[in-house]
Amino acid sequence: MSDIAAALALPSWILPALVLWPVLGALGVALGGRAPVAADPLAADVAVGAGTADDAGLRDGARVRAADARRGFADARNLAAAVLIGEALLSVLLWLGFEPGATTWQMRFDLPWIPQWGASITLGVDGLSLVMVAMTGLLMPLAVLGSWRNVGERAVSYHALLLLVTAGTMGVFLALDLLLFYVSWELVLIPMYFMIGMSGARGAERSRASLQYFLMATLGSLLMLVAIVATWAAVGGRGFGLDTLLAAHAALSAKAQVWLFLAFFLALATKSAFFPVHSWLPGAQGAAPTSAAVVLGIKVGTYGMLRFAVPLFPAAVLNPVLRTTVVGLAVVGIIYGALVALVQPDLRRVASYASVSHLGFVVLGIFALTAESLQGAMLVMVSHGVSIGALFLLAGMLEDRTGSTAIDGFGGLARGVPLFAALLVLAALSTMGLPGTNGFVGEFLVLLGAFRTFPGATVLATVGVILAAVYLLRALQRLLFETPRPDGVQPPARDLDARELGVMAAFAVAIVWLGVAPGPLLRRMEGPVQRLVSEVHRTSALFSPGPSDVPFTPTPMGGAQQ
Repeated sequence: MSDIAAALALPSWILPALVLWPVLGALGVALGGRAPVAADPLAADVAVGAGTADDAGLRDGARVRAADARRGFADARNLAAAVLIGEALLSVLLWLGFEPGATTWQMRFDLPWIPQWGASITLGVDGLSLVMVAMTGLLMPLAVLGSWRNVGERAVSYHALLLLVTAGTMGVFLALDLLLFYVSWELVLIPMYFMIGMSGARGAERSRASLQYFLMATLGSLLMLVAIVATWAAVGGRGFGLDTLLAAHAALSAKAQVWLFLAFFLALATKSAFFPVHSWLPGAQGAAPTSAAVVLGIKVGTYGMLRFAVPLFPAAVLNPVLRTTVVGLAVVGIIYGALVALVQPDLRRVASYASVSHLGFVVLGIFALTAESLQGAMLVMVSHGVSIGALFLLAGMLEDRTGSTAIDGFGGLARGVPLFAALLVLAALSTMGLPGTNGFVGEFLVLLGAFRTFPGATVLATVGVILAAVYLLRALQRLLFETPRPDGVQPPARDLDARELGVMAAFAVAIVWLGVAPGPLLRRMEGPVQRLVSEVHRTSALFSPGPSDVPFTPTPMGGAQQ
């Protein structure tokens, strides 16, 4: 791979291209896209064949579509899919051009932004950000292609916003400047609010879900903004760059680090749906269109913990009381999420509470702060995006055909739609962490690494692994193999089509590949993880266990140093 990386010699512009390309695509979709006339072409065929009043409406729709084509308009889904395929190619190019053994930021891009504040557009990639960029870049086009008939209402605006969310997500993973990180963070939150509210489930459900998401995410992000400004001020306003702030630990007392870390952690934990600030996630993923539900499963919050909160505030991360409290909440979240998933009547909500449970493993791995646990936490984040993404796409495909994802409403689906059933079983097995699938390696490394630091909590966390098998196998049994209910939902008349099968085949390959051969990811994460562990322990030793006497006096905004 090093020979490939040397041959490619990627320029630094590839990182801003990963952020700007979806923004340009969003503009193109907004200006040149049109909504599909019928969300499901099979439903349109039925309406036309029946000779109902819908017949004239569909013919009118065809005339509108033809007029739009003459004016140069294209289906918003086609445009969005094309842009996201381009984004996936850029992500693959970045993966191939990355040098695994390098110890510095690669393809770093610097551009002055607000010089009087020391803010700059600084992007960089290491092994931690690389795996998240690659996962996101490959996941997004699959999410659109796998939910092709799921968005009919305001499809143009929806797909433009989805591209903006993609740009913000890439910015979160690549930003090395705290202010830029915050802007990217907001570029994820705000469009997602509109995506849920205008294109999600009908009625009060989507309004309630989008409002709860917005209020909780906004409260957290405002606290994080205050913490960012306070951190910047504490180092004399020299800049928002991660390297600049890491070199100024002495400017923050241990007590100040605890308060600033709590502000960061609350924002990041809320966005990740960490227990007990998780209540928005099941409603949002239940009301959101399928592709938006998949995006909500990408763990930008826990990545922010690893990239910024942990290295910037080492005294807080290793504070015994705070650390034990967070680990305790992680274990409670693992078990709570699994128990609640066990009684959910809807496949989407089972996947949502599985997400809450799995997040506990990520946070446990982060705060155990060993090389194995951190690598495991990163693998759980990547595997979670794959497994939960597959579950939501399959749930969306079932909903497109039947209008329902109620587990008790079906039964015996394995006979009528065997391809769907087989892939649902594979996605569920990967979610429960079956050996040989992607879910196993990450959870095993988390438990292995965390046992050194928190043996009791680790033993309790294994209960979540057992419960995951219980609630997922129970859902599979009721959906796929029980006798259909006479008063139940009419089963689908058709199995997966070629497009859907191609999308899910890509997920199947990822599930098996990450489970059998995770070495390429582990090698790229090894160096950054070891540096993070050693740096946190080294810098935390500079602070006494009690409150430090180093003053914490913010510098006025106008007093920033150049």
